[in-house]
Amino acid sequence: MKNIFLILILIIGINFTSFSQTKIPAETGIIEAKLIKIYPNPATAVISFEFQRGYDKSYSLQIYNFIGKKVLDLKTLSPKFSINLEEFFRGIYIFQLRDRNGAIIESGKFQVVK
Repeated sequence: MKNIFLILILIIGINFTSFSQTKIPAETGIIEAKLIKIYPNPATAVISFEFQRGYDKSYSLQIYNFIGKKVLDLKTLSPKFSINLEEFFRGIYIFQLRDRNGAIIESGKFQVVK
């Protein structure tokens, strides 16, 4: 009886694990692609941002340091632009791409190594 109970628990566990790891198939049309590409990451002197799709001239970009202080706010963006990191300290930075209403469209992080 104990063996049957253990086998039943094992089967339920395997089914639950496979269910929780199920991915949405590509045929559904839901594709999670990044709107903006950043490179190089980690960066030393300059970091580049390039729109992969969906560029809108009304977007803005904010960059925050690891303690949450805003260190840069760009109000006008082009499809491809670079930021000089001369004034940035070594560390992790968070960027937020926002639309004209201030809603976050995309966010990510990059590292500055000097």
